[in-house]
Amino acid sequence: MLAPRPDPTRHPLGQPEPAVPVQGPSPILVPGHTVWRVEQAARVGVIIDAEDYFAIAKAAMRRARRSIYLTAWDFDARIRLTPQLRRPRRPDRLGNLLNWLAATRPDLSIHVLKWDYAELFDLARWSKPLFLRNWLSHPRLHYRLDSDHPAGACHHQKILVIDDQLAFCGGLDITANRWDTRAHRADEPLRRQPDGNPYEPFHDVMMAVDGDAARAMAELFRERWHRATGTRLEPPPPPASFRSRPHRLSINAKRAAVHSLDPWPPTLTPLLRDMPIGIARTNPAWNGRDEVREVEALYVEAIRSAQRFIYLESQYFASTAVADALKARLAEPDGPEVVIVNPVRTTSWLENTVMLGSRARLTRELRETDKHGRFRLYVALTDGGACITVHAKVMVVDDRLLRIGSANLNNRSMGLDTECDLALEAPAGREEGRQARRAIGDVRNSLVAEHLGVAPESVAAELRRSGSLVRTIEALRRPDGRTLQPMEDQEPGALAAAVAEARVFDPERPVGAVEIVRRVLPSSIPRRHHWIALFAVLLLVGGMWGLWNHTPLQEWATLDGVLAAIARVREVAFGPLWLVLLYVAGGFVMFPVMLLVAATAIALGPWLGFPTALAGVLASATALFWAGRAAGQKPLERYGGPAVTKISERLGDSGVLAVAAVRVVPLAPFTVVNLVAGASRIRFLDYLFGTVLGMAPGILVFNLLGNQLERTMRDPSAADMALLALVALVALSLGWVGNRFVKKTAKTAKAGKGEQDR
Repeated sequence: MLAPRPDPTRHPLGQPEPAVPVQGPSPILVPGHTVWRVEQAARVGVIIDAEDYFAIAKAAMRRARRSIYLTAWDFDARIRLTPQLRRPRRPDRLGNLLNWLAATRPDLSIHVLKWDYAELFDLARWSKPLFLRNWLSHPRLHYRLDSDHPAGACHHQKILVIDDQLAFCGGLDITANRWDTRAHRADEPLRRQPDGNPYEPFHDVMMAVDGDAARAMAELFRERWHRATGTRLEPPPPPASFRSRPHRLSINAKRAAVHSLDPWPPTLTPLLRDMPIGIARTNPAWNGRDEVREVEALYVEAIRSAQRFIYLESQYFASTAVADALKARLAEPDGPEVVIVNPVRTTSWLENTVMLGSRARLTRELRETDKHGRFRLYVALTDGGACITVHAKVMVVDDRLLRIGSANLNNRSMGLDTECDLALEAPAGREEGRQARRAIGDVRNSLVAEHLGVAPESVAAELRRSGSLVRTIEALRRPDGRTLQPMEDQEPGALAAAVAEARVFDPERPVGAVEIVRRVLPSSIPRRHHWIALFAVLLLVGGMWGLWNHTPLQEWATLDGVLAAIARVREVAFGPLWLVLLYVAGGFVMFPVMLLVAATAIALGPWLGFPTALAGVLASATALFWAGRAAGQKPLERYGGPAVTKISERLGDSGVLAVAAVRVVPLAPFTVVNLVAGASRIRFLDYLFGTVLGMAPGILVFNLLGNQLERTMRDPSAADMALLALVALVALSLGWVGNRFVKKTAKTAKAGKGEQDR
């Protein structure tokens, strides 16, 4: 049995506290510390999994009359919101629904805000880019990208606000790969991407609030919109009520009018009424703004306040701050039980590399601290042992606190990414408090029951009998089927362990280029000797270039050799991702990049070949850019010769256009250009955009030529040679035009500077 709860009337040192009367436990939700604000919600709802949330969100948006605010890490306009219905209420696809609402509601304006880098997902899935979607949509439907974040950060909030009266917040983006039922069957015919491909079972949770809490969420969105676009949105005017109408209405008409003014869908049963809701945020220090770490403070304070149970669901377990707070409680002889539910793995190779190493390390540390057997890390499985992607971000502390939001249990969510969580704390000592505690316990029991494949009543009954959440799960979980399986200690591998230790991809705060280099480079190399290391790298690069061109290794750098390698890579899981990594490796050993591009076009075809080749080129260019920036400008130019110096000056002076021109007509090998660009004064985004402008047309041409390209390279005919000559002529013309334009721009800039100096 669990140890009895500590007596709150006694001092931590064991002495009574006679002077100050105790009013019960101190609140967890403290405005300005653990939360931004605490606002009243007339109704609070909890929605588990996307089958219900997408249907409820659709119903709420159809009831909107003044405004719809939607912000997310990603959204996909192609998805169906209610695929479970044979005859859904039309329109059902997200993009069509939003456009139809704007066209049919004369007073309705819709604003959609998405993290800017998520636009790459639209390119990968051949969906309309956001700027084009904005042009083709109704004038009152506004799509915008949000780039107001530090390098490496993302906007991760998932918020939907209707008419400033109803708000949803949680872990669900309205995008592909999210829809699933609470059954989480391994084989679910309706769980498919818009292109028809199936994906793994998916679990997530949202919270709905109205009243003042919803208005506060609307204010948060409007501030985000202003930062991203420079435009301030005015709060929507309240819709005219039936009382202001001059004509008389019948009782039924009045009821219908009131019903039409309330965006809360009738299918969403409130969990509680008239409850205070805390709003916790993460905002990084950026653009002159101070950092906000309410999400982290709320995690730490909630863990500190727990008496019996801490229940957590998260996509990851990698937060150092959360792990430290949990270790402190597990070390106590009468501390709370800790249950964490994770997925076995993520669907992304990079996420697995970054996060699984941290999870293994933190889990090992917690188990070493847990001398009383109160810590469990479970993974969610369904029939056949299939992995359930646990994407929810949920925390339940005792029967006192329910927290649902976007913040993961990783370092990024504490200080780098933009996050928002909603938290409900049961009021103390009142009837409302008893109702809230009962409701919070019901949500936790329902989540545990879903993962175990049993009824919530079974979880509640076993919990009352045993008094232990761990023993309840152990008593009810099954060896197979839908279940929670204890996560065993795992060795994540050397790469994952090194990445976790460096914290390059999961930092607690924005990290500059210098800090990235400091974390990645071996600390044993003295700073004064970095130029020696650089010289060695330059010798190595030059040597590799010679090997590929003047030794028997040149036989590997042939079309047949590369095609054979790509064919082998295609047969393994995540083939295109491995191809991208092949481009990165090839860049560091001076392998001819255009040979890789040509082979990718031939092997994969235009639909997959173009995005794979472009992603590979950009990944290789990015890695080499930061290697060059780590080395610095002076050593590269000193040892690189006049050509390298010329490239550096042109890149630094002319930015995007210079990069594009050098890509079309390269003055040096691909690897050298990338290294020099990193060492030059050019901004990284200018460099990246210039690379896209310069490389994308050639990559596209290679992919459009397809099989003809292979025939031309193997056994060219006169017509094939003429076609290639025409392509080369176009490329040279673009390069000549680009260079002329760059020179003219630079000359004009210098003339203008001279006029100012005089």
